[in-house]
Amino acid sequence: MLTLRVTCVALAVAVPLAIGCAWLLARHRFPGHGLVNALIHLPLVLPPVVTGYLLLLALGRKGPIGSLLSDWFGWTVAFTWQGAAVAAGVMAFPLIVRPIRLSFEAIDPRLDQAAASLGARRLTTFCVVTLPLALPGILGGAVLGFAKAMGEFGATITFVSNIPGETRTLSLALYTSLQSPGGEGPALRLTLISAAVAFAALILSELWARQMRTRLEGRDA
Repeated sequence: MLTLRVTCVALAVAVPLAIGCAWLLARHRFPGHGLVNALIHLPLVLPPVVTGYLLLLALGRKGPIGSLLSDWFGWTVAFTWQGAAVAAGVMAFPLIVRPIRLSFEAIDPRLDQAAASLGARRLTTFCVVTLPLALPGILGGAVLGFAKAMGEFGATITFVSNIPGETRTLSLALYTSLQSPGGEGPALRLTLISAAVAFAALILSELWARQMRTRLEGRDA
């Protein structure tokens, strides 16, 4: 349950941000475009432990952002389940952005121009035209992000440690079981649970994707 809570919170924050970043990268060219793209995809090439350590430096109690959150709002991120959600979201973010960006790039810009010629505002065009057409990519990114967030290990254990009942997610619990004598049984149960949840997520995403395609084909007709 802790793993699902961490994963859902991570996706709830990461997916909207990924949609905004993907749209910006796909539809606009600006100074520093390549740098922004590189920074977004940096967690893919950095070792997860390095990413977790950077999060600890930035969001720890003595870090520049962590100290501000602690002094101003009384929030502590490091070594909490919220920190686990941050680590999972950061590691999953580039995997969410990529398919969404490809979906935006595949949409004909003339559709936006046609909507604008009919008097639609940019926000209306984005919500009514662009976003529905990009839904398959958004769904694909969300599924990839879910899988990555649910199985995140290196950044999580570095940033929030392995605290029972607080930050010990499924992957950390599996690792702990394998390090304990006689832990093969619990490890197998955790593996089966993980596989069942991932399989259910894939089935639901496929059903949703089919429903979205049916609706889009109905609109086109």
